[in-house]
Amino acid sequence: QVQLQESGGGLVQAGGSLRLSCAASGRTFSNYAMGWFRQPPGKEREFVAGITWNGAITYYADSVKGRFTISRDNAKNTVYLQMNSLKPEDTAVYYCAADFGRGVIITTAESAYDSWGQGTQVTVSS
Repeated sequence: QVQLQESGGGLVQAGGSLRLSCAASGRTFSNYAMGWFRQPPGKEREFVAGITWNGAITYYADSVKGRFTISRDNAKNTVYLQMNSLKPEDTAVYYCAADFGRGVIITTAESAYDSWGQGTQVTVSS
């Protein structure tokens, strides 16, 4: 198993930026793909971004493409989500997740991810 812990959430004005971090422990971090999901208030959890084991391939939801950047530092067992030009509709609890089975493929399906963090709240005010 792997333990995931998100940090970096908070309150920001529209147009601002935040960087989320997700620290992993308990399993070889560099072996698996990672994803970021979010759950807006009253809505289902949705895929935001994913990255392969070595960071060579990334994939984004259309709603964040061009504004968010996912990256990872395998030496630090950490994956990041840089969020720029934030909008009120980005308000959500953000989760990182680990996909043990697909190091070289990114999937948007929630069910494919094996471990999840507790989430960090991001609130964007207008």
